[in-house]
Parts: sequence; C-alpha cells; structure tokens
Amino acid sequence: MIFLLRLVAVVALGLLICIFGILFCLFNPRNPTNVARFAHIFGVVLTPLFGIKVITRQSKAVKNLGSSVYIANHQNNFDVLAAGDVVQYKTVTVGKKSLAWIPFFGQLYYLTGNILLDRDNKSKARDTLSQIVDIMNKKDISIWMFPEGTRSRGRGLLPFKTGAFRTAIAAKVPIIPICISDTTKIKLNRWNNGYIIVEMMDPIETKELTKEDVKGLMDHCYQIMADKIQQLNDEVKQLNQKKFKDNI
Repeated sequence: MIFLLRLVAVVALGLLICIFGILFCLFNPRNPTNVARFAHIFGVVLTPLFGIKVITRQSKAVKNLGSSVYIANHQNNFDVLAAGDVVQYKTVTVGKKSLAWIPFFGQLYYLTGNILLDRDNKSKARDTLSQIVDIMNKKDISIWMFPEGTRSRGRGLLPFKTGAFRTAIAAKVPIIPICISDTTKIKLNRWNNGYIIVEMMDPIETKELTKEDVKGLMDHCYQIMADKIQQLNDEVKQLNQKKFKDNI
C-alpha cells in the first residue's frame, strides 16, 4: 500500500513539475540558470515523499568561484534528487542523447539548457567535449558530470572515466567533488528511509595541469571521494541508529 501511494504521488507531482517546467522554459529556453532552479524544485518536492531526510553541506570556497566542473558519485535516481539542493546556478549537466526522448522529463532536460552527448560515437563525443570547453569559457557556465559513467547500483564507487578531468584541464577550471552517502537501501514500501548526506568538497585547481596530468588528477579525485563517501556512510549509520533508539 505504501509503495502504491508513494508511486502515484511521485508520478503525479513529477509530471506536474515537468509540464510546468516545459511551459516556463519555452519563454526562456536553454537558459542555464533553469537547471539549478528545477533541480531544487525536484529535490524539495520529491525527496520527502520517499521518507528521506537530506543533510547538505556546501564548501564556502565555491561561492562566486565561476566556471567549474562538478563531479558526483551516481548510485541511482535517489542520489540525483538528494543532490538537487547543491546544484549551483549556471550549472548544466552532460547526459546521454537518448534522454531527450523520455516523455516530459526529456523535453524539460533539453529546454533547461543541459548538454546532450552521443556516447555511442566516440569521435562525436570528443568533438562535444571540445564544444563544452568552448561553451564554458564563453558563457562562464559550470558542468556537472558523473565520472563513473553509469549508475553503480550498490557496487560501490566505480572506476572513473577521463572525460570530466580532460574537460577541467582543457578549460583551466577547478574540479569540485560532490559526495553522496549510500542511497541503495531506500525502500519504496517503507515510510522512513532515514538520512542521506550530500557534501560538496573544496575545489581542486587545474590551472597548472596539462593533459599528461589527467590520470593523476582522476586518481586523486577518486581516492578523496571514496574516503569521504565512506565517512558519510559511517555518519549516516550513526544518525539512523540514534533516531531508532530515540523512537523506542
């Protein structure tokens, strides 16, 4: 029963947000500030429906930083919702071209100004990365990427791909890691799914780096994110245990 009630509420509200967003963006299409605006709306409206309590922490060093590359771990769709509140204005995401064909959400995804990448064509993907760098430099926008390249679905932090790091070095902009605690234990048939912590870490500068430094930068980011995610998971476990004891 909880599953059905939750499913109906999420689909109905998600559809309403998408329809409103499409109509809103038709008057201001492809404006990168719209991505953060609707990421916040989705996060605020939908996460409570899943019985999730989100704790967000943002690095003060990011304020007024300008164009950057944000990288986050990607487990499933729950972490996307949980991280909605930390999406900065003038930040767009890079997604698969096929996303545009998802009814309502795909059209909103495109109209808000996100960048669609043809990942099945490697030569086009390389051209797109060059275009991303040009857009970032010309429009002073930031990019949000999932360096794992796919959802991890409970397998832990997967190996990173090089795209985000090549982009940051080519654009000479900092990388900002965003770590999201475990979201794989969320159950749709349970009212209370406990806490999720989303932490934005301090920027990592790339101005002095070259393309030869891509692997070193990637390995460094992987390690600090893996360590932070483990720390967040331990903290969430303690928070959930405390809440359980308080309710006894």
